[in-house]
Amino acid sequence: MSLTSKRIDWWEPQVGEEERELLIQVLDSNFLNDGEYTTQFEQKLAHLLGCKHVVAVTSGTSALFLALKACGIGPGDEVIVPDITFIATANAVTMAGAQPVLVDVDPNTLNLSPAEFKKAITPKTKAVIPVHISGRPADMPNILEIAENHNLKVIEDAAEALLSKLNGKCLGTFGQAGILSFSPNKTITTGQGGAILLDDDSLEVRLRELKDQGRPVRGTGGNDIHDQIGYNFKLTNLQAAIGIAQLDKLTARTERMKQTCMMYTEGLSDLEELTLLPFQLEKGEIPQWVDALTQRRDELVEYLQTCDIVCRRFWFPLHAHKPYQLPDDAFTNSTHLSAKAFWLPSSFSLTNADIEQVCNQIRKFFGKNQI
Repeated sequence: MSLTSKRIDWWEPQVGEEERELLIQVLDSNFLNDGEYTTQFEQKLAHLLGCKHVVAVTSGTSALFLALKACGIGPGDEVIVPDITFIATANAVTMAGAQPVLVDVDPNTLNLSPAEFKKAITPKTKAVIPVHISGRPADMPNILEIAENHNLKVIEDAAEALLSKLNGKCLGTFGQAGILSFSPNKTITTGQGGAILLDDDSLEVRLRELKDQGRPVRGTGGNDIHDQIGYNFKLTNLQAAIGIAQLDKLTARTERMKQTCMMYTEGLSDLEELTLLPFQLEKGEIPQWVDALTQRRDELVEYLQTCDIVCRRFWFPLHAHKPYQLPDDAFTNSTHLSAKAFWLPSSFSLTNADIEQVCNQIRKFFGKNQI
């Protein structure tokens, strides 16, 4: 039986009249493909994030794949990937024809361990993909130093880190390239979609060729020049219109996400049985989701479900999946922590009362007084 009068979801995408109005404009224009709205979306993102170029594509996965290809990564190459991330990070490496090399994570952040990264480098290593889990920055100063010393490309997976910052700089803008995702469980969504962030002019030309059948500029579909091999990963005007409208809501959404994190910290930080992974909000970090650790994760998640409170368990480590299966021995932290980790309800649609209800039910589960 439900103990609450309202279902509290882990995440809930939101669209409104602004999206509908822009979609109607695109429909009325009768040009639904990658066009002026896609360009406008790219330009707005570049200005917002402080990078020179943004190339909009079909998903975060395709963004990673294209960034790898544009950097010359392919068969025979190795790319280092943290063991805790969504499987798309490794799959993009495989799509490029390279070999993902999995390494253990930092137990304090669940992000790529620089020490493990350094140990995994071989003569075949050509790139590393640090992932900013839940918007929490990976250790970019050390990762960048190691990569530079070994002449490796750095492609940031900032799929969960839109507008989150490290030392005043947006995540995704530190390496040769960075990527964003606009899937439904992100701060802004275009249904499916992604973007590549970069400053290098020649790399941008190559990315535009790769995303559009080898054409560096938008083609006619007729007698265009195709000097390079490319694919079809274009983001349509329909998707971009939704993205443009969503960008106007960013400030309110990110403020809600920060407030949510602060309320969970205030309401749960005294629980010895549960640990919230840290965010330095005062330094510009933005929590895409609030992640927690407890030995009793599965029991807690199931209890909260009876209260109509929906949480999401962390991914299995990559080395546990059949395509990338390896023994647990080399992945002590990811093996131990992934089984304890879950995301609390973190949607920007949550109210303060919702978060208080989640905190109180968690406190009740652990036999603590309510707040």
